[in-house]
Amino acid sequence: MKIIIAGAGDVGSHLAKMLSNEYHDLTIIDNDEGRLGRVSESSDVITIFGSPTSITTLSQAGAAYADLFIAVSPAQEQDVNIISSLLAKKMGSTRVTARINNDEYLQNDNKILFTEMGIDLLFYPEKIASHEITDLLKQTGTSEFMDFSAGKLQLIVFRLDDGAPLIDKVLGDLTISSEEPLYRAVAIARDGQTLIPRRNTRFKEHDLVFVISKRAGVQEVMSYSGKDNINVRKLMIVGGGRIGEMVAKKLENSVDYIKLIELKKERCEILNERLSKTLVINGDARNTDLLIEEDVNDFDAFVAVTSSSETNILSCVMAKKMGVAKTIAEVENIDYIKLAESMGVDAVINKKLITASRIFRFTLSNKVQSIKCLNGSDAEVLEFIVNPNSLITRDKIRNLGFPKDAIIGGVIRGNHSYIALGDTEIKAYDRVVVFALPSALKKVNKFFL
Repeated sequence: MKIIIAGAGDVGSHLAKMLSNEYHDLTIIDNDEGRLGRVSESSDVITIFGSPTSITTLSQAGAAYADLFIAVSPAQEQDVNIISSLLAKKMGSTRVTARINNDEYLQNDNKILFTEMGIDLLFYPEKIASHEITDLLKQTGTSEFMDFSAGKLQLIVFRLDDGAPLIDKVLGDLTISSEEPLYRAVAIARDGQTLIPRRNTRFKEHDLVFVISKRAGVQEVMSYSGKDNINVRKLMIVGGGRIGEMVAKKLENSVDYIKLIELKKERCEILNERLSKTLVINGDARNTDLLIEEDVNDFDAFVAVTSSSETNILSCVMAKKMGVAKTIAEVENIDYIKLAESMGVDAVINKKLITASRIFRFTLSNKVQSIKCLNGSDAEVLEFIVNPNSLITRDKIRNLGFPKDAIIGGVIRGNHSYIALGDTEIKAYDRVVVFALPSALKKVNKFFL
C-alpha cells in the first residue's frame, strides 16, 4: 500500500513506525528537517522536506497514486491538514484523512460536507481521549474498556494486583464450560510480552488480563479481578487543556462535584466562562500541599491530563497514596506507559495510540468496523463484518487454521451475541471481534476478504 503521512510530529512519527512494520510503501512530509531526521532513524520511510500544502511537494511524494493520505500535523495546524488532504484527494489519492481540533466539524451535517469535499475521515484525538476517559469513569474497575455494537460485547481489561482472586489459577478457571459462556479471556500482557492464553495458562500477579464478555458476564468477570466498580460522585481533574475541559463539560450533569486544577491563570479565566458547574482552581498539582489543601482524599476519581506525562504520572501516584480509588493519566511518552502502570496508575490514555487505531483501519479490509491499539500491549482488537463466501465462513473455527497469534473472542449476529468457541460457525454479515498480535494482522485480514 502506498501511504503518505503529512506531518512528522509525535503522531506522524508513531504512525510511521507502526506502519513501516507492515511493509507499506511509506513517505512522510514535513517542513522541519530535524523531525524528518528523527523519523528516518526509527522507521523505514522516504522523507520529503517541504510544506504539505505545496502542490509540488505533494506531487514529489506521489499523491497522484497514493492509496492513503494521512494529514497529522500538530493540532494548531488544522488548516494545513484540511488543505493538504483536499489537494491530495483532487490529485488522485484514494483515501484521505485529516487531524482536526474543531468540534464543530464533527457535527453530522458538517461531517457530510467534508465527505462531499473528499475527506474520508476527520479525527480529533483530544475529543476521542475525553470519551475514553468518561467511559473509564463509568467502569472504574477496569484499566481499559471498549463496547462493540452498543454493548452487545465488551472488552474488559484489568490488572491482577496483590490479592486478586485469579492469581495462580489457570485459564480454565475463567472459562465457563456451559454451551453458551458469558466471557472469554483472550490475552495476557506480562513482562513486556503479550500472550494468547491456552487452557493451562496460569495467571500471575501484575498480569494485565484482556477479556471479551457479554453484558451479562461483566460483573462476574470483574469479581476475578478483586476490584469493585466505584460510583464516581466527586471528580478531580488536573490540567485544563482541551481534554480536561471536555471531560468536565461532559460529566457536569452526571457527577455531583468536579474540581479542576490548572496552572495558567489566563486559561482558568477561560474555563470559568465555559464550565458552569465545575470549580476551577489556579495552582500547580505537582505540589503535594496543594492536593492536600484541596482535599484530594475526599474524591472518588482523579484524572491528570496536563501536557507533561511526568506530571500526570506523579500526581496520580500522589492521589492514589492519599486514598483516591481511581486514577487516570494521559501519558504521551509511550515508553512511560508501563512505568505508569507499575507505579499504580489505574488507567493510561495515549493520543498516539488513539489516533493509530482510527487510521490503521484504512490499511485493512473495508469490512473492519473498528480497531483499537491497546495500552500495555502491542496487540490490537478488531471488529469485522463478515463478507459472504469469505474464508472465515467455510468451517468451524477449530478447522479453519486461524493464526495462533490471534483469537476470535466473540460474534454478534443480529440482536444476539456469542462468545466464540472451537465449534462456533461464523456466518455472512456477522460482526466478529478478534484480538490479534501485530504478526497476525495480515493473516487475519485474509479470512474476512
